[in-house]
Amino acid sequence: MRHVTIMGVPFLHISQQGFVDLLVNRIEQQEKTFVVTANPEVVMQANENPTVMNYLKQATYICADGIGVVKAAQILGDSLPERVTGYDTMVRLLEVGQQKHFKIYLLGAQKETIEKTVANIHKNYPNVDVVGYHDGYFDWNNNDFAKEIATLQPDLVFVALGVPRQEKWITENLEKFSKGVFIGVGGSFDVIAGTVKRAPVIWQKLNLEWLYRLLRQPSRFGRMLVLPRFALKVFALKLKGQGKTK
Repeated sequence: MRHVTIMGVPFLHISQQGFVDLLVNRIEQQEKTFVVTANPEVVMQANENPTVMNYLKQATYICADGIGVVKAAQILGDSLPERVTGYDTMVRLLEVGQQKHFKIYLLGAQKETIEKTVANIHKNYPNVDVVGYHDGYFDWNNNDFAKEIATLQPDLVFVALGVPRQEKWITENLEKFSKGVFIGVGGSFDVIAGTVKRAPVIWQKLNLEWLYRLLRQPSRFGRMLVLPRFALKVFALKLKGQGKTK
């Protein structure tokens, strides 16, 4: 499949719906799949931390979760079709799961948040079988719930531990599973639970969802400082004539 590589990170050249269709096909074929949803912050972490880059190299697919990645691809001379976000991917997979009776497992967030997430999934997608869930607060070196998940054989495992913990968990445990789509979805549980409000559609269409989230959560300001550094690096690569398709 075609990829657009940005700072060593190969992004799948695909639309949001095309990506969902691809994952549904992988589920139906019982092909084990590791998905990374990467925004500029993830790209910068990968470039500054070889361990994070190694997690990304284990992924089956990396999608462009962030308008910054899409703009960077344009600047570097090979456009991506659109953003392919973790949240939208999760919701659309739940919609398909409602029709196809997918089995899912959820890992991450605070106990109250994940319980609300599960309750809302039961309410809005009653045909989706939530075979289990666990909050994101556990002893990393002393737990066996990955083996427990494997016995449940979910079609989808949504991991909301934040970057790079969610990618670390998937990388370290993937071999325990024989099938399933494993996808890091960041703060998606908070939105589904209703504890965090997603940007209105108009903000999304204007590619200002990041600004809406910043205004709603000023504590994110420190994290947002990565964006100008990402932009400067992209323009530096452009000046060097880099930015090729793989």
